[in-house]
Amino acid sequence: MNAGARLALYGAGLVAAFGAAFGVAAAVAPDAVVTAWNEEDKVDGHGGGHTTAPTDGTASDGAQSESAHGAPGDGAHGAHAPQGVTLSADGYTLTAVAAPSGAGEQGELSFQILDSAGEPLTSYAIEHEKELHLIVVRSDGAHFRHVHPELDAHTGAWSIPWSWEAAGTYRVYADFTPAGDGAQGLTLARSVEVAGDYTPVSAEPSRVDEVGGYTVELAGDLAPGAAQELTLSITRDGEPVTALEPYLGAFGHLVALRQGDLAYLHVHPEGAEPGADDLGGPEIAFAAEAPTAGRYLLYLDFQVGGRVHTAEFVLDAGAAAAGHGHAHSGGH
Repeated sequence: MNAGARLALYGAGLVAAFGAAFGVAAAVAPDAVVTAWNEEDKVDGHGGGHTTAPTDGTASDGAQSESAHGAPGDGAHGAHAPQGVTLSADGYTLTAVAAPSGAGEQGELSFQILDSAGEPLTSYAIEHEKELHLIVVRSDGAHFRHVHPELDAHTGAWSIPWSWEAAGTYRVYADFTPAGDGAQGLTLARSVEVAGDYTPVSAEPSRVDEVGGYTVELAGDLAPGAAQELTLSITRDGEPVTALEPYLGAFGHLVALRQGDLAYLHVHPEGAEPGADDLGGPEIAFAAEAPTAGRYLLYLDFQVGGRVHTAEFVLDAGAAAAGHGHAHSGGH
């Protein structure tokens, strides 16, 4: 199977051009992007990011946007509209996200997915061993989390115990597939403002990360519009790690976000799904395609000894590398 076919299989339509080319370098999502996120939330009628997720099935239709997989007659963007940049697509809407309002506060994060009739969605297909994957990251790429909330089958509300590590604007992504033949995977997103002092960090190119005593190195490059192989190699104390355990049906999961608008791409390793008792490593290979030139923030989840670790990387794709060579304070 060639790399393009694997992308179609594992990306479930997420490996598509996200739209207009990425612009100038920035250590955080541009103010205009964050403003657009917040205005989108307001137009939808759900208000800010800290209101309680509705349980009565009501919702405004004001923010219905074109499908994340494209809509008939939408021209050049067609099936290549971005994932993770709208709160509504294909008739489904992510409600306001209820969560603690300030950094360090203990509480719960909750939300619903509403269908085109404004009713809570309660039936989901299982993808990678879960009905819904929740991705949360701050606008500068820091404080990434990939978690799995619990569904209340009566109200359709998803919830998980929650606290924010730091202040700032966060992007919350719900990655799911409605149950039913022919249903396509969707990634809907909203912004959440977390009160407190906020100091953004930069995201400079990086191919090596140290996490939990493991060293993870990334080989390969991203190229706009072309499938490329990325290989992640994991060692510990200089020795190859060959005890990678299956996690959500794979030896590793890779999420990529385009810096600037945090458009979302979720890909999985090449090769067959491992058995429950299989072990892998030290390498995990992915087929990945950068939809446009730009800087991308990459996050690899892998599991050893029952513990999940997340390694972080930053890659430039295409001509964007020429515009990203400036030093910034802080670090990713």
